[in-house]
Amino acid sequence: MAAQDRRERQRAERHQLIIDTARGIAESEGWDAVTTRRLADRIEYSQPVLYSHFAGKDAIVGAVALQGFVEFADTLRADVSAAPDSASALGALARGYLRFAELRPAVYAAMFSMDTDLTFARADTPPALRTAFEVMRDTLGAATGTAHLETRTELAWATLHGLATLTAGNRLRPEQAHERLTLLVEHWRAAAPHS
Repeated sequence: MAAQDRRERQRAERHQLIIDTARGIAESEGWDAVTTRRLADRIEYSQPVLYSHFAGKDAIVGAVALQGFVEFADTLRADVSAAPDSASALGALARGYLRFAELRPAVYAAMFSMDTDLTFARADTPPALRTAFEVMRDTLGAATGTAHLETRTELAWATLHGLATLTAGNRLRPEQAHERLTLLVEHWRAAAPHS
């Protein structure tokens, strides 16, 4: 049994090495630089070994995205938990979201912009994706009430994604970042329907 355990542990370590290497290349050079050949060379395994773990690049991107959602939910939860009250938590959530997108652009792209087999808003949505949504939903609900909460959470998420994407593309005035976020949070609170 020890040999089987060792093989399983080595396989899990190789699997994670592929994910970490892809993520590292993507963060430093962009996703176009991530190829199965380059990954195989970088991790010093053959392409067939790489394909024994992942069907191709899209599957690797999906694995990076899935781990990104775990980190994303943890980041948002920590930011929200550090806030003194529900109104402050809403601002902390928005700032945490945008900070995550800024500090991890390749992971954020894998999570939200690239082709993966991850499903959203369905029964088979992976737990990590649901957890991130729930952190946003619960924070928004605590600050603004529960009426139409799922839909309002989707709108909040879409708005933050738009801000993150436009900011990354240098389409917004950087000196207005704080004011934009303040106005957005004030709008969420003022426009909240009664529960």
